[in-house]
Amino acid sequence: MAPLYRDVRRPTPPARAAPAPVPTQTEPRRRATPVTDHSYEVSVHWTGDRGTGTSGYRDYGRDHVVHAAGKTDIPGSADPTFRGDRDRWNPEELVVAALAQCHMLSYLHVAVQQGFTVVDYQDRATASLDLHRDGSGELTVATLHPVVTILEADRVADAEAAHGEANRLCFIARSVAFPVHHEATIRVRSTPLAGESSTGAAD
Repeated sequence: MAPLYRDVRRPTPPARAAPAPVPTQTEPRRRATPVTDHSYEVSVHWTGDRGTGTSGYRDYGRDHVVHAAGKTDIPGSADPTFRGDRDRWNPEELVVAALAQCHMLSYLHVAVQQGFTVVDYQDRATASLDLHRDGSGELTVATLHPVVTILEADRVADAEAAHGEANRLCFIARSVAFPVHHEATIRVRSTPLAGESSTGAAD
């Protein structure tokens, strides 16, 4: 039986022949004239009062609820490092999740535009946070690790390059002040979709 998938990973070229990096938003983007605009609204309700409010740094909880009309509430807290609940979503995770979601949706759109077929998409996204002595901090970089499965073995290069276009289109990546990198893997599925001819495909 032929393997269901095969990974396509390109060897790292020598430094002198290194390809141009996938564009990120580290360089200023030219703002196009908007043709329409959309608005979004959420509410946040702090649920961490233990009876004495913010009388001391250790006297209040960081738990809260993020709500949007008609949707399931998101239980929120701070990162455990900052006295939060590890079982609840923290703001940093929500930012990274938004980047991964937006890039995926942009990528699927690009796949349709360019005519290659994505049948599976999974990602593991990471980010780094720098803290300062005054208590401030910022996310400094995010890295997405999308694993994309396509049908067409002759479109691997296109599927790789599409991450650059997806990054250019992604609303969230265009909005953040730190670079978003992509370390992608393209896989080719060797069996057809349901209803397609199995001629030449692995059983």
